Amino acid sequence: MKPSDTKPSDTKPSDTKLSDTKPSDTLLTAGIDVGSSAVKMALVSDGPGGERLVASRTERIRRRDAIAVTRGVFDEVLAEAGVAEGDLAYVATTGEGEGVSWRTGHFYGMTTHARGALFLDPQARAAIDIGALHARAIMMDGRGKVLGYRMTSQCASGSGQFLENICRYLGVTLEEIGPLSLQADDPEKCSSICAVLAETDVINMVSRGISTANILKGIHESMGGRYLRLLAAGGASGVALVTGGLAADVGLLAAMREGAVESKMAIDLRSHPQSVLAGAIGAGLWGAFRARRLAAEGIVLAGQPG
Repeated sequence: MKPSDTKPSDTKPSDTKLSDTKPSDTLLTAGIDVGSSAVKMALVSDGPGGERLVASRTERIRRRDAIAVTRGVFDEVLAEAGVAEGDLAYVATTGEGEGVSWRTGHFYGMTTHARGALFLDPQARAAIDIGALHARAIMMDGRGKVLGYRMTSQCASGSGQFLENICRYLGVTLEEIGPLSLQADDPEKCSSICAVLAETDVINMVSRGISTANILKGIHESMGGRYLRLLAAGGASGVALVTGGLAADVGLLAAMREGAVESKMAIDLRSHPQSVLAGAIGAGLWGAFRARRLAAEGIVLAGQPG
């Protein structure tokens, strides 16, 4: 999966350091989602004024050491927010973040994506997380509790990495495929079973002169169909938020919405400008919850009001 390299979130901290102004019962936590291709971090506050995303960053790993990239992202976000590491009540990791030595605790990915999706869209009762290596449908209640889930098989044809490989072959970027797919007038059917067969299909399509737009729309329909089947198998209904690196792919989202209508599914598929941060946001929020539970047991961590 190749999410676009993003700068810190548009949610800008004020010039005054948050550590100097936060109420005594407000907790500041960091959520770090280490993926196979990118590191996402969210700095969140949880207090009387509600939950708030303070600052964030997403950075591609690009064959570098994932932990080193994570440390760099962590330090940069704190510096931009004017926050010291000791001000944090909890540093929560998710995804492949168990190797982060300075974490306070680690949370399962489905739990964090469910909580993060609910933060981004309070009406969401399902999330479809599309990662570099797999996709998963997560069903949750109004508190973010996971009620069930379904995952794709190990075959890569339903993953962001597969789409990135196809884009490389077609000579387009991930940022271009969504708008191109929307221009399709006669989508070409692509294998939805095997990544190898799907890539072979694409090679044959190019040799037959099929337009890039129609190839991409066919791939989007194939991938979208797999995701919809996951949601259907899990009994999802109502609002489902697309999370992960492909959430910004407008062509994929359009194909999924069209497929849902054709299948007469009672589901409202949505995305959010910060969908890629869902796991990191959820980790930060669960970190705040855990910190309060520990404090209730008399265990006060750094950054908690004493």
